[in-house]
Amino acid sequence: MVTFFNYKRYSLSDAQWVGERLRQISTPNTAFRYPKSAVGSYRMSLTITVIGLGQMGGNMALTLKAAGFAVTGSDLFEQARSRLAAQGLPVVAPEELPASDVYLLSLPTSAHVREVIEQSPGLLSLAPKGSVIVDTSTSDPQVSRELAENVISAGLQWLDAPVSGGPKGAASGKLGMLLGGDESTIERVLPMLEAMSAKRTHVGGPGSGHVVKLANNYLCAAHLLTTAEAVAMAAKAGVDPAACLAGLNNGSGRSAVSEVNFPEWVLSERFDSGFTTGLMRKDLRLARDAAEQLDIPSPLLQAVVDAWHANPEQPTDSDDFNHITTPILARASQAEEPS
Repeated sequence: MVTFFNYKRYSLSDAQWVGERLRQISTPNTAFRYPKSAVGSYRMSLTITVIGLGQMGGNMALTLKAAGFAVTGSDLFEQARSRLAAQGLPVVAPEELPASDVYLLSLPTSAHVREVIEQSPGLLSLAPKGSVIVDTSTSDPQVSRELAENVISAGLQWLDAPVSGGPKGAASGKLGMLLGGDESTIERVLPMLEAMSAKRTHVGGPGSGHVVKLANNYLCAAHLLTTAEAVAMAAKAGVDPAACLAGLNNGSGRSAVSEVNFPEWVLSERFDSGFTTGLMRKDLRLARDAAEQLDIPSPLLQAVVDAWHANPEQPTDSDDFNHITTPILARASQAEEPS
């Protein structure tokens, strides 16, 4: 686990900082934060190529560019490249990727990540030795560990860094990140991670970030179902949904779903979180598959997977994932069946 001390307490020259850092790495259970002067110069020299310019990747690329990094964006679709180019981001086609210090991937599935790394454009052979591949996608941990091994064998570095916070968090640099990889790799790209995220947690080696991300998304999916049922029950009993949530959020039953998702997207009926039902269904299948590979009985996980796949039309894969609550909440307003 990595924690970072606050460098603002110190006023050191670069030479003093090097000495301080050498002292730290010889002492267990400590880590560091780059001094401001070092961060500024490192940002100016660090080159980043963002592959995948959807709502998440595009916003991450713009955030990093605004923070002072040299950023190039790439996407298979010309429309995505044109959209980001209109916002001032240098873009290239996949076959024209530049040599970079970091290749930041924001792609839909593990299959897309594998293709980019092994086939087209083929980062294993294209990326300069020593460069870092950072996968911010929500990927299959088993595939991630296989890819990480191949990446490292090719003389590159690997970091899985799945994110939470949606397009809004990507645009504001306030994402949450779960990091799987070596501490030395994290330290190398730390200024980039700090510019992208408000919270970062190092959970283990390659693939570990994706394991914890799947666990997180499983809980989020379950909380959407259980919170919707709880609110529907209260509404049926005559309690206003907003009042019910206020009560839940003052008790032990609260969660990010009750504190954020319900007021932000469900009760407001905005349903514009930027994360689709199809992506959540994919993540739940990955979580179920991971549990099966580990031979862990997970009846509750399977029940959640089944509930999310029960009706592919309500919600559809393209709907906002918070729409899973809509049919559940609708039950509270349905007339009682005659006996």
